[in-house]
Amino acid sequence: MSDDSYVFEGPAEAPQPARDNNPPLSISELSFALKRTLEDRFGHVRLRGEVSKVNRHASGHVYLTLKDDKSAIDGVIWKGSVRGLGVQPESGLEVIVTGKITSYPARSSYQIVIESMEAAGAGALLAQLERLKVKLSGEGLFDVGRKKPVPTFPATIGVITSPTGAVIRDILHRIAERWPCRVIVWPVVVQGDAASGQVANAIRGFDAMSPGGAMPRPDLLIVARGGGSVEDLWCFNDEALARTVAAATIPIISAVGHETDTTLIDFVSDRRAPTPTGAAEIATPVLSDLRFAVADLERRLDRAGSRLLEDRRTRLRAVARGLPARPEELVAVAQQRLDHASSRLASGLQRNADLHERRLVATGGRLSRALLDRAIERRSDRLDGVAARLAVPIPRRLERARDQLNGLSRALASLDPKKPKPGFARIDDETGKMIASAAALSPGQSVTLVFPDGSKGARIDGGDEAASPAPVARPKPAPRPKAGPVDQGDLF
Repeated sequence: MSDDSYVFEGPAEAPQPARDNNPPLSISELSFALKRTLEDRFGHVRLRGEVSKVNRHASGHVYLTLKDDKSAIDGVIWKGSVRGLGVQPESGLEVIVTGKITSYPARSSYQIVIESMEAAGAGALLAQLERLKVKLSGEGLFDVGRKKPVPTFPATIGVITSPTGAVIRDILHRIAERWPCRVIVWPVVVQGDAASGQVANAIRGFDAMSPGGAMPRPDLLIVARGGGSVEDLWCFNDEALARTVAAATIPIISAVGHETDTTLIDFVSDRRAPTPTGAAEIATPVLSDLRFAVADLERRLDRAGSRLLEDRRTRLRAVARGLPARPEELVAVAQQRLDHASSRLASGLQRNADLHERRLVATGGRLSRALLDRAIERRSDRLDGVAARLAVPIPRRLERARDQLNGLSRALASLDPKKPKPGFARIDDETGKMIASAAALSPGQSVTLVFPDGSKGARIDGGDEAASPAPVARPKPAPRPKAGPVDQGDLF
């Protein structure tokens, strides 16, 4: 039997007739047979088309559709192949993909499993670059305020570039003739799919170096590469590399391509140089110019110091001409005034003491025991008068206050519920607690009526209101006798 023939055994419960040598296939068997045929026949194909319907699944796989003006084919990129793509799939991007044709048996459809992807042309690359620029610019990675200043006098410079070629030689030569300092080269490839990852690793490696270690940490980094086409420089447009440059703590100068070439890291780096040689010039000052400037400043300092000394010397001579020939004459007059003052000091002190003594005697003469006694006597008389005036009102005030207190005590005693007035009674419950409102009573409740002369037990009948007692007929008062003439007697 040939390799293209397929023999399948039918189910035991439904045996085929012996004469039937073309048994039916199940749907799954046919689907997997077609899958193997497609993979054998189209195991390696290259397709060119426009990307659409990009779906990045949570599992890491990417599902998309490739189309041209007439047809479309589904595509899938497994998670392990996504990072190694030359360009990331985006809707509207024209790409060239490489992979194998297979089928998806669950839907009986065929698709391409993409293993590599590259842009179809410069126009597509630039369109993708513009979209990435807009994205990163919106996140603030291009803002001038976040860029770090480039050190003026770097002691160590790190260079990230290819160890072979003219770029590294130009940089080292330019730095050596301008500002001899330590240069640390981190070799990387600067073209191809692996270039962006190696450059990013080099930046992170320099950034992770600690100051004062065995190898000095660079004060400045230069990322350099020579000129080339858009495709050659495309690795420097990688989004991950741009974010690494933006996150670095060491200032970075981008020197990729010629002056007309622009890559994504030019926008996120702290400075952009038109050429690698220009980057070396931006990173370093000119030592000879600095020496000339220092020498010029030294000469100016010497001339300024000489002028200052000459000016002070001239002023000193002018002042010296106004001074006497002998220095003792400057203090002679002051010394003479001091002598006169010291000679008058003893007599002045004596006169001052005599003056104060006379004032003391005059004041003491006006002070006597009789004056003090009279003053005490006057104040004692005034105090006795005040005490006599206060002695009378105080008892009256106390008496009035006592009367008021007694009145208040009587009023309080008359309001004491424990001592009801005649004609009134207090109602207590079974526990002896006073009942103050009708709402606290219930039908059939036993209460105690407390009168001034004793107490009686009672029970509530349950009525809401007490029956109004019948009016008691009061006896009419007897009519007064009419007033008649009063016998007043005889006055005679």
